[in-house]
Formats: sequence, C-alpha cells, structure tokens
Amino acid sequence: MYHNPYKTREGGATVSVFVPYNCNNNCPFCINKQEYEDMTGFSAESICRSIAMMDSLTPRCDFVFTGGEPLANLESLQKMLDCVPETHRVFINTTLPLTHSYGEDEVVDFLNRNKAKITCINVSRHLFPYVEESNDHIFTRLEVPARINCVLVGGHDTDKLLHFVRRFSDGLGLPVQFRMDYTKTTPENLYDESDDAILKDLDSIFEFVSLAGCRIRCNYEFIYNGRQVSYHKTLPYSTITETGEDGRVYDVLYDIIVKQTGEIRSDWDKEIKLDLDAYKDVVFEPSDMHFIKRKKSRRKSGK
Repeated sequence: MYHNPYKTREGGATVSVFVPYNCNNNCPFCINKQEYEDMTGFSAESICRSIAMMDSLTPRCDFVFTGGEPLANLESLQKMLDCVPETHRVFINTTLPLTHSYGEDEVVDFLNRNKAKITCINVSRHLFPYVEESNDHIFTRLEVPARINCVLVGGHDTDKLLHFVRRFSDGLGLPVQFRMDYTKTTPENLYDESDDAILKDLDSIFEFVSLAGCRIRCNYEFIYNGRQVSYHKTLPYSTITETGEDGRVYDVLYDIIVKQTGEIRSDWDKEIKLDLDAYKDVVFEPSDMHFIKRKKSRRKSGK
C-alpha cells in the first residue's frame, strides 16, 4: 500500500504493545475489548520479535504495555519486559488488578523486582469504578513510580473531582491525570476551552499552571496543595499527514502499535502495517510539545 515517507520525533515514535491476553473488565470507553474475543494467533514470542525489531530501528523509543491487562499474566509480561533493552523507557497501563491467579504480594513483588526496568505504571481509577479495584494501600508498598489516570465519561460534579484528588494526591502523594474520553476527541475540540465542561470544573477548584500541546494531544497542568493534577486530551489516532518545510508530504507518526499477534501497525485506528524498510529512513524532528498561552486567564487559587 502506498504511503508517504515517515517523520517522527527524535528518539522515535512511542511503541504501544498490546499484551496477548485478555482482562476481565468492560470499561465503557475501551475500544480494544472486541479484539480479545478471538485470540487466535496471539503470541508473546511474536511480540518479542517485534520489540527487537523496533529496538533495532529506534533504540531509544518509549515502550508502553497496554491491553487487555498487562498484569493479568505476570509470566508472559516478564518475558516481554526482558526483551526491552535498558536504553528504553517502559510504561505499563494497568488497573493494578488482584485476581484468583495473583494476590497483592505477588503483584507488588513483580513490580518491585522490575523497578529498574519500569519507568512508571499508569493506573486506571475512575469516579465510578468499572473494575474491582485493589486496596489503595498497595500503592504504599510499591517501589515503582505510579500515576493515577481517570477517564471522565458522562456527567460528573466538581465535588467528586475534588474528593478523587484528595484520595490519591493528599492520601498517597500520587499525581492524578484526568482524561477526556478519547473516543470523543476531535481536531475541532482538542484545544477548545469555551465548551469544555471538564476544564471549567478543574479551573474552578485547582490552580492552573501551564498548557503544553502538539498536533494531536495537549495537557493542562494544575497544582493542588503542592501536588500535580493534570488534564489530558488526545485524538483517537496517532498519524497525521502534512507537508514539511522541504515541500514533501509526510506521514507524521506519534505512536506505533504492536498488536497481540506481533503485527506492527502505524496507527491506532487503521489496519495499516508499518513499512519497516521505510521506517529505517524516517526523518526525525524535535519534539513538537510546546507551551501554549491559554485564551483566557481563569483561575486564582485552589479550594
């Protein structure tokens, strides 16, 4: 299939790896669940080969393990983690589950044993729980950095937002990132502030610090009692096409996807394989995340 030459940021596009095993959750914003209904061809060995390939092309790119639930099969995850050389940052998107297979001690031991490998775990917690959550005490036992990710779906009120931040920020000292439901994000509303109810709520209770963004995502930073609270918006795809300063048309890659079968794709929402030979000649550019002056100055001080 024809495509334009590739461009990505220095270091390489983030490589998101879908683990080859399912979770027991049914989060309403998840667009991956259907893929796990038929696990024919899913293979940790194939994924390891793809990890090695991406390492050979961009030996300093970030790897993100997602799913599914990465911690649902610790033996398989260990095998995949062991394939990632130490030149890469590694993130794990998880609900931090406790299952009939693994209790709290086993999950904690696994994460702490791999603390030199894992840069951060991004733990899903929500205003209305969609999963069976582990006890908050587990965070006090972890030696790996953690951040709480909360996707805001449907209605909510400011009191719930404040209570949520107090639970994790005041109680455990963890950074909290609220996220817009990415299935609802469009190029038109990515930087919109006038109709963003979530942003208005956060502005009313936290102290705004900065806004940084790029072509496909942005991040509002707030401070509450000296701790970080953020609001993240991202488009549901990670490749855009644009004309560079040299007059050439490029496919600009932000994320590269390793599927459960090991197949490497160039975007989240399209079944287009990454052209590995073309990616060897990718054009690198400086990161385009930059600070953006907000349209309005809204906030004074925290509640």
